[in-house]
Amino acid sequence: MENKNLTIVAGLLVLIVGLILGYFFGSSTMSHHRGVFSGNFMGQEMIGHMYSNRFTPSINQMEYTMAGMMSQLEGLEGEKYEEVFLREMIVHHVGAVQMAKELKKQTKRPELQTFANDIIEVQSQEIKMMETWLELWFN
Repeated sequence: MENKNLTIVAGLLVLIVGLILGYFFGSSTMSHHRGVFSGNFMGQEMIGHMYSNRFTPSINQMEYTMAGMMSQLEGLEGEKYEEVFLREMIVHHVGAVQMAKELKKQTKRPELQTFANDIIEVQSQEIKMMETWLELWFN
């Protein structure tokens, strides 16, 4: 029973330190992105509710990456917005495909192998579709 209590205390300490670090690093790196994740696109509260703060470091990194992608769209309209959106979405999908390929190498779980295969198949098809649209519409 004592080991279980020690594990719980250690876990809580790690969680607290992670939240503190996430707060400081997240707020300092995100402050220059003009609030993309403070209400305009996907608020921190929404992310917190979705993931119950279990993935705080990954979420902060994702927010930073997404904020960079979203900032590329700021001030754009019409066809220029569409073109930049497609280009940024291709980058996003390529990253997902690369992550899924790495997952396939690293996991033996059949559920994750299936999941990785699905990501690779679907997002590769979507990349081709978006590249076709870029070529057709924006040459």
